Amino acid sequence: MLSDNELEEIRKRIENASHGPWNAFVEGRDFESGSSFIQTGSGDIELIGATEADYDFIANARQDISRLLDEIVRLRKSVNGCD
Repeated sequence: MLSDNELEEIRKRIENASHGPWNAFVEGRDFESGSSFIQTGSGDIELIGATEADYDFIANARQDISRLLDEIVRLRKSVNGCD
């Protein structure tokens, strides 16, 4: 089980990362020429050796992890009768 401290550390990493949403743009899927990249709120990220699925996973993690943390908090409150 994740402790409240661990959840807070994850939340801090999200808050310190570039603002979202992040979007993956994959050459050959989303456009025809150039290199694949992840567009963030403060610039682009290019990866070496990443698959199309890697780009999608990393880009979506920016949004997904925040939502998962919110759901954990909601469920814990519900279980503890604070809902």
